[in-house]
Amino acid sequence: MVKNNTKKEPIEKQLWKAANKLRKNIDAAEYKHIALGLIFLKYIFDAFEELHEKLKAEEGEYAGADPEDRDEYKAENVFFVPPSARWFYLQSRAKLPEIGKDIDNAMDVIEKENPSLKDVLPKVYARENLDPTSLGGLIDLVGNIAIGKAKARSSDVLGHVFEYFLGEFALTERLNILILENLKKVVTRDEH
Repeated sequence: MVKNNTKKEPIEKQLWKAANKLRKNIDAAEYKHIALGLIFLKYIFDAFEELHEKLKAEEGEYAGADPEDRDEYKAENVFFVPPSARWFYLQSRAKLPEIGKDIDNAMDVIEKENPSLKDVLPKVYARENLDPTSLGGLIDLVGNIAIGKAKARSSDVLGHVFEYFLGEFALTERLNILILENLKKVVTRDEH
């Protein structure tokens, strides 16, 4: 399991706790798209930002490269992230009530710039039942973790986080089913 150097608790558990606070009255089957979509967005951004910094430095093989040229990223198998979808931009707006719309827009522009992602990214963040304050808090937490940097990619941080989250979502869904089954038994018993 991947460890965060600043805390004793694994990154996966820290993210799950933060994400679970956001869930409130959203079903786990729906909510997983919200949490995993944000984590994937951060993963895409981290890989982009790492290459962006190399392109800006214009050293070695990157001499004369344009850090805003989408083809530079395509050549390195990295998704291009437009300015309005970059994590720093989203994090700067995390405390605003329209953060959900900002994230949905970020997903849209990333898909437009990267055709292989067309209709893949979730656009579910502007929903009324999603608390913008909690969403902003999750953005801040996810923003502090390098999910898509080369070192993290080599140790498959994203894979560990996804695997952990999927296990937690499955557990939550099973618990919800058991609760509903028990409630049904109680109601049926009371009817007789």
